[in-house]
Amino acid sequence: MGFGSAVIPVSVITGFLGSGKTTLLRSVLRDAAYAGSAVIVNEWGDIGLDHELLETSEENLLGLANGCLCCTTRGDLARTLIDLAARRRSGAVSYHRVLIETSGLADPAPILHTLLVDPAIAEGHRVEALVTVVDALLGAETIERHPEAAQQALLADRLLLSKTDLVPDTGALEARLRALNPGAPIMRAVQGAIAPDMLFNAATKPESLQAWLDAVAEPRARHSAGVETISILREAPLPGVVLPLFLEALAEHAGDKLLRMKGIIHVAEAPEKPAVLHGVRHVLHPIEWLEDWPSEDRRSRLVLIGQGIPQWWPARLLEALEEEARG
Repeated sequence: MGFGSAVIPVSVITGFLGSGKTTLLRSVLRDAAYAGSAVIVNEWGDIGLDHELLETSEENLLGLANGCLCCTTRGDLARTLIDLAARRRSGAVSYHRVLIETSGLADPAPILHTLLVDPAIAEGHRVEALVTVVDALLGAETIERHPEAAQQALLADRLLLSKTDLVPDTGALEARLRALNPGAPIMRAVQGAIAPDMLFNAATKPESLQAWLDAVAEPRARHSAGVETISILREAPLPGVVLPLFLEALAEHAGDKLLRMKGIIHVAEAPEKPAVLHGVRHVLHPIEWLEDWPSEDRRSRLVLIGQGIPQWWPARLLEALEEEARG
């Protein structure tokens, strides 16, 4: 997650088939602050916004009624983003934000991988939030029957319950979602009506990172079968050279076993500006820096959610790298 960057923010809206992604997107685009966004509909089949399209300027670049751009892509998301950025630099198009609506069967991890790892994209964009829309009426059944839906919920920064006007009691569904992803706030919307900044901008705030770490590290936090939380708390600052080595080792040895990782690190060489670590599966974001600590607690905190990662291994790895750095 980027903090305070001047580059283009990118948010991803995902959710299973029929959950209400397009309804949410339409509502978001009616907000004045989000009008003029570039929208990428990353679909396998039908275009979800077809009845709102005014005209086709090129094969895959379409104008929306509110002045936003809409690109449809069934192939290379990276090429679409790079092409859009080139058009923006040349003055051919204008936008200040990118919103990506995924296919209902999409695994969000490869999309995040593209956004975080491809250097041609990462240098001009920052990931703002992954929002997963969950159908309040059918969500619990869908999560149990379809691994894609569970993965979408597990990776989310924000969980948005749709169709809540049809369900008087969502307690059981919310409990299931908290078990999958205890760090993601659960929000509610009818016909996509919600303040967009609550979904997107808020996810990159330092206090949101702190809240995620607190929620996921709770001893009572539970996940799906085989998914465990590993928490590391360090009192002493870490040498800065340790962090890239730690991320490299995680990517190499944990890979797809690492479902989610976030951390706030007290670095010895920069005590006033904590380092932020963030990762989804094998995608580990470059280290970022906050301007200040989100609370008085200046201990390093790292939380990993994984499948098949030994509880002792991440802490032992960090200790070994620290010992090597200190010589």
